[in-house]
Amino acid sequence: MKTCELLAPAGSLEKLKIAIFYGADAVYFGAKDFSLRARAGNLNQSEMKEAVSYARAHNAKAYVTVNIFARNKDIDRIMDFLSFLSSIQPDGIIVSDPGIISLAQKLAPQIPLHLSTQANTMNYQSVLFWHRLGIKRINLARELGLEEIKTIRKRLGDVELEVFVHGAICIAYSGRCMLSLYLTGREANQGHCAHPCRYSYAVQEEKRPGEYFPIEEDQKGLYIFNSKDLCLIERLSELVNCGIDSLKIEGRMKGKLYIATVVRAYRATLDNILGRCPKNFSMEKIRAELKGISSRGYTENFFSTTPKLNDMLYEGSKAPQLFIPVGVVLKQGRTPVIRANYVIRPGDKLEYMGRGLEDRNFQIVAIRDTASNEPLAMTTGGETVRIETHPAIYFEEYAIIRKKNSN
Repeated sequence: MKTCELLAPAGSLEKLKIAIFYGADAVYFGAKDFSLRARAGNLNQSEMKEAVSYARAHNAKAYVTVNIFARNKDIDRIMDFLSFLSSIQPDGIIVSDPGIISLAQKLAPQIPLHLSTQANTMNYQSVLFWHRLGIKRINLARELGLEEIKTIRKRLGDVELEVFVHGAICIAYSGRCMLSLYLTGREANQGHCAHPCRYSYAVQEEKRPGEYFPIEEDQKGLYIFNSKDLCLIERLSELVNCGIDSLKIEGRMKGKLYIATVVRAYRATLDNILGRCPKNFSMEKIRAELKGISSRGYTENFFSTTPKLNDMLYEGSKAPQLFIPVGVVLKQGRTPVIRANYVIRPGDKLEYMGRGLEDRNFQIVAIRDTASNEPLAMTTGGETVRIETHPAIYFEEYAIIRKKNSN
């Protein structure tokens, strides 16, 4: 069976390292500009250089997003940025704008180009068109079903194909949406989406200003554009069998627990399909893991049928989250140094997320200041501390510590 790449989002350098720790074959990230997630943490040039080196050192690939639809005012800075990318040599540049494609081929000709889903590539003739222009990999439009994907693969056997398998879905063709610009003045296609599809809406009669009528009987209003999140974890074998080269996870603006959980779940499922038999694997555990993180509920979108009403989330902007990210391990060992993202105290019962599907429960015995080694009564979030635990398990660098959400 053909090997298939697992591609994970990296909204920051730390998230990149977490994604690689949990099994990503490749990561994609953007700079402060020219990326469709301008409000993610993103990486500065020094961090991007480190990201490429770190990925290579851990047998992973690093792709950089330059996938905005550029205006005239952007061109000079994009040219400088492409020259910088030529100097650090990532494994690919993700693009969608024909002008940027042309500039990248001139200024960084040695770096493969990957076509973003923003290009709305929906048929084999479009794939062929882009391939003839020098594009190495095509991320297919999210609106394609399995049979359409199979047709493209059969007709064009020598083109790399990439498919989104998990993450947020825009109410627009592959994310080319103008709603944010019209409602907030922030242009999504320049990387500044305000996510108005997730807002609560209500009806107002023109002669009754300030008097709102929810279409659904819900005090929160109406979430009329709010699609459930894409999840194709149950369909990975079909994508692998039809010859997809890369399975892509959305989420550069998501948190560390999301990255760790989703990458780990898809890694284990993909390994199981490829015959690597991960320890403790079961689809029941995978489903429970994905249910435990922040999401809007899940849908298979267009994969086998046209989305229906139950593929939307009308009850709120998100489904409940079953786990809380407590911290990330910064220095490994049996008394690890962690960055605490949440309030923790001695006596707290927490869970260590192992590299595979092996979780370890433990209790905090002591929390110590990393400089003075003095004991602390608690963390408030954001501190770097050393913890002592029972049992004294071995914590690996960039692993996540979590706890069950009691709310």
